[in-house]
Amino acid sequence: MISPELFTPKILTAIEVMATLAFALSGVIVGAQKRLDAVGVVVVAFLAAFGGGTLRDLLLDKRPFFWVTHVDILWLVLLLTAVCMMFIRQKHIPKTEKIILWPDTIGLGLFTATGAFQAINTDLPYLVVVLMGVITGVFGGVLRDIVCNEIPNAFKDHRPYALCAFIGGWAMVLAIELGLPNNLSILIGALSTIALRALAINRNISLPAWRL
Repeated sequence: MISPELFTPKILTAIEVMATLAFALSGVIVGAQKRLDAVGVVVVAFLAAFGGGTLRDLLLDKRPFFWVTHVDILWLVLLLTAVCMMFIRQKHIPKTEKIILWPDTIGLGLFTATGAFQAINTDLPYLVVVLMGVITGVFGGVLRDIVCNEIPNAFKDHRPYALCAFIGGWAMVLAIELGLPNNLSILIGALSTIALRALAINRNISLPAWRL
């Protein structure tokens, strides 16, 4: 019987591709919402898709970057951006904040799990491993919003965002410590983050705002 661990690299790549496309979609929606031109929308989509993973690779001193070694993902993001721009324009879909939340939530969960897993093989302390997952999941959206002249949604809506990623990262670490297969551990981390964020959105759970 083939060990499930042998499939981890393929599973990891597949999850990162899904996360990249989810965040790219959120970038397209935000860019369209801000009425940017086609170049602006592509730039915002690329920042959302690759910003978190690039910062993670910089901090881990990992070369080449993920998107450099997988050029096909660049083409996928370009294709997704072009198709979405045409679809949104033709269907006149209202570009509300609620539409942005769901691809953003999926990307957050998937990137958090893969980011933490990339770091766990470097013998770093578990807290640093989890923070690498948080950075991977959160920073792309932060860049997307900053470039669009917005306070990052991760900080302003008061619903748990980075906190969900933080808990999801620890869920993946715990699963690995319990001896679960890597693929299952990554899935547990991703689903934990997505479920927590979805719960916060649906129940409108808020963190306390800073009061003077």
